Amino acid sequence: MSSTPTPLTAAVRRSWHASQYLLLGIPIALLAYVGAFLVVAVLLFGVVIIGLPALPEAAKVLHRFAESERRRAAAYLGVPFRPTRYLPLDRGELSERVRRVLTDPTNRREALWLPVQALIGNGIGYLTMVLWPVGMLVDGIGLSVVHLLDRRTSDEYGTTPPVRRGWVLRWHPVLADLAASWTRSLLTASPSAELAERIDQLTESRAGAVEAHGAELRRIERDLHDGAQARIVALSMRVGLAKQLLDRDPAAARLRLEEAQDGADAALAELRHVVRGIHPPVLTDRGLDGAVRALAAGAGIPVTVELDGVEDGRRLPAAIEAAAYFVVAEALTNISKHSGATAARVRIDRAPGVLLVSIGDDGRGGADEGAGSGLVGIRRRIAALDGTTRISSPIGGPTDIEVELPCGS
Repeated sequence: MSSTPTPLTAAVRRSWHASQYLLLGIPIALLAYVGAFLVVAVLLFGVVIIGLPALPEAAKVLHRFAESERRRAAAYLGVPFRPTRYLPLDRGELSERVRRVLTDPTNRREALWLPVQALIGNGIGYLTMVLWPVGMLVDGIGLSVVHLLDRRTSDEYGTTPPVRRGWVLRWHPVLADLAASWTRSLLTASPSAELAERIDQLTESRAGAVEAHGAELRRIERDLHDGAQARIVALSMRVGLAKQLLDRDPAAARLRLEEAQDGADAALAELRHVVRGIHPPVLTDRGLDGAVRALAAGAGIPVTVELDGVEDGRRLPAAIEAAAYFVVAEALTNISKHSGATAARVRIDRAPGVLLVSIGDDGRGGADEGAGSGLVGIRRRIAALDGTTRISSPIGGPTDIEVELPCGS
């Protein structure tokens, strides 16, 4: 037989749930205090002592700290958590990465949050501890007396006792709601700021897409000029020479025509190679599933393939399939040529509204994302479709590439 909890028991439960959030804020406030000190130190002395690379690295640490606190506040308030879109700080020239750190409004909000959390978080946390003994004394006596009076009244008149929340312990949930709300308000961008950040991201991704498109056109032009065009010119010369030799030396003319036939076959192969670079026929014929398996079969090393998300026969938009295909193709090419890996893996999952592509290997790591790298091409191709790319390649390995592409429903 279950008994109805007393008002004191209910008040203690609510206060304890809120106090867990508030008390955890004390060590977080201490970390914020240290973080605020380090931010000031990096800004004042990091450029001279540590160097400019200290700024992007400090910003990345701050992002992880603020994101975890944003997630904790959302969980307490029971609201959806939406990850923050940060400007990339691990690619591009150093001057460009430093500029992003100094001009990104998200960095300024998080830097402002550190001293606020250090002061208010500590104060609210210590106030929480002070309220507990006072609340247990005042509410313990008061609620017990009120509970007895409520029970007597309800038994006499047949009414339901009212809900009592206490007088002191009731402030713990109020303080927790306040702390979580201002944390979210400080760390969450306003709609206008989000719109401005989104415009900056789209501007950057569009510039990258335009540059990638120009590089692709130059590659196609170079392939046509150095390959198929040169072979077709040679083919024309052999046919012309065969025409001149046809009457006076038919045997030599036949030989030149045979050479022209071989040249035509080679030119056709070159054109097919160029076409595959624009949009692989295997992707059109067999879909992303079959195209990726064909890439894995020709990689030169054992490749484990998991394609649970695209084996149901449902086709994705052509641009999404092409982007995923070229990401896998570029990654496997880099693995075969540069990583020294003995095995690789490719996994493609399809979550609601997003296509997830993951490629990894057991190689030596240390992949270079400098200019001219295939990894830069991957980032630009994915950014052009409003996707995200995460690359992890520490010295000694392993290398992991994770791509998210929006693909509708």
